[in-house]
Amino acid sequence: MSRAKLTNARRKQRVRLSLRRSAGGRPRLSVFRSSKHIYAQVIDDMKGETLASASSLEKEMREKTGANIDAAKAVGKLLAERAVKKGVKEVVFDRGSYLYHGRVKALADAARESGLSF
Repeated sequence: MSRAKLTNARRKQRVRLSLRRSAGGRPRLSVFRSSKHIYAQVIDDMKGETLASASSLEKEMREKTGANIDAAKAVGKLLAERAVKKGVKEVVFDRGSYLYHGRVKALADAARESGLSF
């Protein structure tokens, strides 16, 4: 495993460990960002199931490119609407191995504006 991958894996473990301690039974909003798209899920770790998901690959998102802040905002808004429809209002934000900056921050801010609290 390369040094960068190892560093990212360790950072991801560290973030998840701190989330587990502070979650208090709340679902986890997990973000994955690739060079071309962004994906987000609300996951109930107790049951091991995904409650809501959204990505820049979906049909209604295809007009926008998935690799910019506008697409991240749209994904965050769509995810929050779907989660609130399922009855989820409070989540724990899991940024994974990514810094809370740019597309990840834009997704989180849009989700907050659309009704999720974290």
